[in-house]
Amino acid sequence: MKNKVFVALALVVVFAMVLSACAPSASAGTIKVASDAAYPPFELVDETTKELIGFDIDLFNAVAAKAGLDIEYVNIGFDPLLAGMAQCQYDVAISAITITDERKQNMTFSDPYFQAGQAITVAIDDETIKSDGDLVGKTIGTQLGTTGDILAKKIEGATVKAYDSVDLAFQDLINGQVEAVVADNVPSEGFVGKNADKIKVVGNLLTTEDYGIAVCKTKTDLLEKINKALAEVKADGTVDKLNAKWIKGAAN
Repeated sequence: MKNKVFVALALVVVFAMVLSACAPSASAGTIKVASDAAYPPFELVDETTKELIGFDIDLFNAVAAKAGLDIEYVNIGFDPLLAGMAQCQYDVAISAITITDERKQNMTFSDPYFQAGQAITVAIDDETIKSDGDLVGKTIGTQLGTTGDILAKKIEGATVKAYDSVDLAFQDLINGQVEAVVADNVPSEGFVGKNADKIKVVGNLLTTEDYGIAVCKTKTDLLEKINKALAEVKADGTVDKLNAKWIKGAAN
């Protein structure tokens, strides 16, 4: 009889262990948010805390708080970020991502939260490049996978050097390894601000683009939550405050 009781108890313990192993962990509801933290002022790594900071990070933190989302940031290069979103390796991505029809085939997007455009940056003493028409046959630096990269590759006779990180493109421009950089205007102006004696932005913006928060294509409920929360942070003045802090503040 004792043996039967012991066996029964053992089976209960084993069954409980199996259920415990199968149960979701405390972090099962955590939303994975990808970002390429090398694109100031939208996303960068704080040198002291090593945490991600920037306009996009503050914005999504506010959106997550409104939506009641538990989030975890993943810092990854922009091109693999897009590939990962296409395969739903990440739930969300916020990384100054321009909403395009091509990208909509692989991921969904929130309502727009920022308008930007492609800018041309050249060496401070360069008087030959003043517009996109002057980029024909030139060597152009871009960040791999960005709309600036796509645009530059359509320029007749241009040699495009696509970098994993946009700061490498600007460094090569300063070092004379490329003749121009095509990138989003706000980061471009930020790099110029730090190197005003070496590089400058020229001409008008080449495009008008809207940034959106990318969401895994199968997570329609999550997209709805994000859009609702985004509308709330726009209405309560949060976006205006972030513009003052990160965009206007960076320009001063």
